[in-house]
Amino acid sequence: MDVNDIALDALADQRIDWRFKGFPARFDGLTVRDLVRARPALGELSTPLMYLDGDAVAHNLATMAGFCRDHGVDLAPHAKTTMAPQLIARQLEAGAWGVTAATIAHTRAYRAFGVPTIMLANEVIDPDALTWIAEEMRRDPSFRLLCFADSADGVAMMQSALEEARAARPVDVILDLGRAGGRTGVRTLDDAEAVARVVHAASTLRLVGAGGFEGVFAGDRSDAGLDVIRDWLRTLVELIRRLDAAGLFEQTDEVIATAGGSAYFDDVVTALTAIGDLSKPVRVVLRSGAYIAHDDAHYRVLTPLPADDGFHAALRIRGRVLSRPEPGLALLDFGKRDAPADLGLPVPLWITRPSGDRDDITGSTIKSLADQHAFLEFDESMPVFVGDVVTCGISHPCTAFDKWQLIPVIEEDRVTDIVRTFF
Repeated sequence: MDVNDIALDALADQRIDWRFKGFPARFDGLTVRDLVRARPALGELSTPLMYLDGDAVAHNLATMAGFCRDHGVDLAPHAKTTMAPQLIARQLEAGAWGVTAATIAHTRAYRAFGVPTIMLANEVIDPDALTWIAEEMRRDPSFRLLCFADSADGVAMMQSALEEARAARPVDVILDLGRAGGRTGVRTLDDAEAVARVVHAASTLRLVGAGGFEGVFAGDRSDAGLDVIRDWLRTLVELIRRLDAAGLFEQTDEVIATAGGSAYFDDVVTALTAIGDLSKPVRVVLRSGAYIAHDDAHYRVLTPLPADDGFHAALRIRGRVLSRPEPGLALLDFGKRDAPADLGLPVPLWITRPSGDRDDITGSTIKSLADQHAFLEFDESMPVFVGDVVTCGISHPCTAFDKWQLIPVIEEDRVTDIVRTFF
């Protein structure tokens, strides 16, 4: 399964200029293709700079593909993490069944690069969006869209708009199961079945499965948190069996059972692969997205895979020491505009001197971020000078990629690719 190679290749024609932070003025006018061919050293780029460790990305792609293969499940990675067609293409090349979107804007971006199977993990009720979906499905008979639904009112809006757009074939629908205090999704099995029956009766829709997102129900891997996750998964399994027993999957060739962010996908696989025999084959689809970049804080703690065999942190943020205004305090030239802070602050890893020498700086901390400054606190015995460059890991890749339009990929200290994002 591939994306549009022509559209993907055209990304390399983007010219470097003032619009793209992290690239010094001496690169202005070069195309991305030119710069990648030149393979500049990491130290030739400006600060602040977000970059990807190419070896870690390759490792993470192979690790998740292997996990899915070993457990007999499919992957539709939530590409809102990166919104980067080059990385989406690599996920598909690694065996992903499809790609997950959260909005119609995501969906249109993926389609601009030819992604053939998209799971839109939200209810779509905007008439303009539904008209576009109908037209895109008519234009490309191979395009498959699956979207969520959690209310009879929403289903009625979808039916009306798709009828008016003269949809040539039904849109596949996943019944969205939630939980009290969560996000979207029906709250009870009775309500879920009632919505499923409305979908089943709609001429422009086809009920193909059920799912949801478990990650909002717990914030850690404590016993209490995992109990909540597993209880919800048991309810999802019960719902799928109930809808099948009611004959509501009669219009589909297979039943889609889907959940799984990047924190609890092990429990998702254990629960959903145990659904048992239904009237149709069951396809379990994980929607993990953050795994491709992982991190040094939030997901490092939550990942179910062991550190030695699991994912590797791939995103790094580099900042130059601008000021040493007090003992044990340095101000770096990146801030909230450059690095995520919503699920933890950046984690200092090492410091690079103007000479190129590198020293360990673990044990120091980023105490806070201003818009354009990071506050680095360190032991006064550690030499930190104005002009040094501090490299940090990040926490939460989903709010890191969206701060950068061009992100270099670094291997052996050289630029080997430049990833374009579309947020």
